[in-house]
Amino acid sequence: NKFTNMVNSERTKYLDNIIKKINNKSLKISVIGLGYVGLPRALTFCKKNIKVLGIDINKKKINHLNAGRSYIRHINSETINQALDRKNLYPSYDFSLIKSVDAIIICVPTPLLGSSKEPDLSFIISTIKSIKNYLIKGQILILESTTYPGTTDEILVPFLRKLGFVIGKDFFLAYSPEREDPGNKMFKDNQIPKILGGYTSECGYIGKKIYELVGNKIVLMSSLKAAEMSKLIENVYRAINIGLVNELKEFSNFLGIDLFEVIKAASTKPFGFQPFFPGPGVGGHCIPVDPYFLSWKAKQYDFNLKLIDLAGEINESMPAYVFKKVSVCLSARLKKLDESEILILGLAYKKNIDDLRESPSLEIINLLRKEGVTIFYNDPYLSEETHEELSKINIQKVEINNNIQKYDCVILLTDHDSYDYDLIKEKSKLIIDTRGRYSETESIIRA
Repeated sequence: NKFTNMVNSERTKYLDNIIKKINNKSLKISVIGLGYVGLPRALTFCKKNIKVLGIDINKKKINHLNAGRSYIRHINSETINQALDRKNLYPSYDFSLIKSVDAIIICVPTPLLGSSKEPDLSFIISTIKSIKNYLIKGQILILESTTYPGTTDEILVPFLRKLGFVIGKDFFLAYSPEREDPGNKMFKDNQIPKILGGYTSECGYIGKKIYELVGNKIVLMSSLKAAEMSKLIENVYRAINIGLVNELKEFSNFLGIDLFEVIKAASTKPFGFQPFFPGPGVGGHCIPVDPYFLSWKAKQYDFNLKLIDLAGEINESMPAYVFKKVSVCLSARLKKLDESEILILGLAYKKNIDDLRESPSLEIINLLRKEGVTIFYNDPYLSEETHEELSKINIQKVEINNNIQKYDCVILLTDHDSYDYDLIKEKSKLIIDTRGRYSETESIIRA
């Protein structure tokens, strides 16, 4: 009501124009960064018959999309072809086309800088530099990349002001963190509520109307910082709870307790408990990264978020714990590491996807290779391009069949549902199970 009843002198033609386009669905959107977040976001708008300019600096991705081919396992090519056939998706690496759209959604990576664990905002900065000459009055810029509280205020606001825009009057700015969960079939992108903060109430209103076009429920925040913080607390919560069960895993093994059994039993309580399960470490772009954004920001103000740092330390120690377990088990069977052949099942950071980002499997492979282990692997979700890259580090892809009995050890790192777990159990000499698929026996060791 505030907006429909706004006094004419307070309204601007730019506000009226973009709202009109939203209401009649003539709005044109650009999604920059067509990875695990950006591509699903673009296709969600396309399905609602909204024109989307998809931009990525990776020309291979653009060529794949223009040919109707998906490069992400859980996104099928048919969805892309439908968007192309209906002329709703326009993949390109030409940033100059930005001047033809009404809304720009940035979905680029925000990794950490090596061992310092500082936020790396270079992708955001390079993106805004690429679009600065093509921004026009009346557009809205929405950042979806996960980052620390204050990023939008500290980087995007000065950037837009330097270009001469009056934010909230002739240009609009919002932050809406991505909440993508690759491979999760329970929740479609538009079924997950969108958190959104606007630089002004007008900015928040426009952002809300845009995401409502695809059916998202909107949680409107009081500020950009609050919206940025909300995404971090979601993944801090997960990181700390995963750290808890990872810390309890070794102690439970020492006591002869099956921690997976205990967690499942605790899960029968209908309130006050949410299950988290131990594993070989944490991967993906969220849990290993996001908590450090908050920890880093806190240190700028002389705050020390001890629980976040400790959880990160525990989770990062898990690949070394798995390596130690493998070493001890092989030694007990009088087998030296540099004389061993090991089969690794699953390289993706979680089951049923093809995403290797921050995967603990890669760290475990590095630890084993340093000791001279001959490594074989199987992951049915990885692309041929990824297999080719892995062959460069002298690990060999193999199939799952009766031949797995020749390996000195099989390490289950990613429990893809497609694996024949009965065959693996029957034919393996020794299984190191990091995912709780099996009950522990003399030949199956929980790690």
